[in-house]
Amino acid sequence: MPAKRPPTETSAAFRLIRPAPIETVVVTDELSGRLGRNRSPGRRQIGADTDHDAVLAWLARSADSPNTLANSRREAERLLLWSLVEAGKPLSSLTHEDLLAYQRFLADPQPAERWVMTGRKLPRQHADWRPFAGPLSTSSARQAMVVINSLFSWLVQAGYLAGNPLALARQRRANTTPRVVRFLEEDLWVQVKATIQVMPGVTSRELASQARARWLFSLLFLCGLRISEVVGNTMGGFFNRPDPKGEPHWWLEITGKGGKTRLVPATRELMVELMHYRRSLGLAALPIEHEATPLLLPVWWHAPSDPRGSTIEVPEALTRAAVHQIVKSMFEQAAHSLESQHPDLAPRAERLRAASAHWLRHTAGSRMADQEVDLRHVRDTFGHASISTTNIYLHAEDTRRHHAIEAAHRLGWD
Repeated sequence: MPAKRPPTETSAAFRLIRPAPIETVVVTDELSGRLGRNRSPGRRQIGADTDHDAVLAWLARSADSPNTLANSRREAERLLLWSLVEAGKPLSSLTHEDLLAYQRFLADPQPAERWVMTGRKLPRQHADWRPFAGPLSTSSARQAMVVINSLFSWLVQAGYLAGNPLALARQRRANTTPRVVRFLEEDLWVQVKATIQVMPGVTSRELASQARARWLFSLLFLCGLRISEVVGNTMGGFFNRPDPKGEPHWWLEITGKGGKTRLVPATRELMVELMHYRRSLGLAALPIEHEATPLLLPVWWHAPSDPRGSTIEVPEALTRAAVHQIVKSMFEQAAHSLESQHPDLAPRAERLRAASAHWLRHTAGSRMADQEVDLRHVRDTFGHASISTTNIYLHAEDTRRHHAIEAAHRLGWD
């Protein structure tokens, strides 16, 4: 009787049926990576002996940067799950050809019922959770592969992998986008503001929702904050520092990307909105130094009318996903309102639906640049490392250049 062959890496018996959060995945030794074909035979600089543990070691480097950690975990998790579910092999056995197939998969994650969530975003613990919200755009897929390349390069340096299969990819020269295009033009921004202003305000919860939406969009637009900065900072960051003439100037100290701290001018308009929002919560109009109140609070919370003691207990900050959902909901309502005005406005409504919180940051930067605010001021307010990053907001300059060329540079066919 012939000897029974051991199962191969791609044996269906060892494949996962569907993706699940990586912290819950349990696999056999064949898929754990202990026997991965790309494992380095040399001495390792990390203690990990499985692909799962090696990925966690890589992620641990970003523990002090929540935004980077979340983005890195998302891309590493997607690749690890695809490797197990679709390729039927451990991450440490993936080849260059496998990664080309994965890059194509990002543009159309199929079968969709296995990989793509339908409807609203679900918590990771939910049985219907999926790694994707839909196909990735070309730029998002490219960024995903950049993150994965970083993962493989680090695992090679750590002595866990023998080589980086992505190192064989054709290296393209990075082309910087001349100008940012993901921003809201004036008509769309006006529509969003109008939608917030006409939100229902009959019940206490409706009033709280309107006050929170108005404050959130004020923060995102007037300060150019990222969602991670909204949830990661508190009202204790506001402080008053008089100018040389003794005029009071309010500032908001923000800890942002990479743990870097910057000062954002808190304009009179922003301070009015802050006081309005705080009063709606039953708080004093202005925060005190080092106050722990999050910049944004759940709609159900209200300060007690008769607090016991001097300290008011406030809930934890909203998650990034929750704030993202609030923003997307407002854009959806604005788009629906726009569509109802005239069928020809449907393309403009779709542009609103495609928008995200980061579009408001770009909108703010574009507006400042168009109003000829010194780009150095825009750079410092937004926390850009270089003025070249801020230059992407110079839409008005492009428009003037286009008009000038249009008027003076003609071919003149008879």
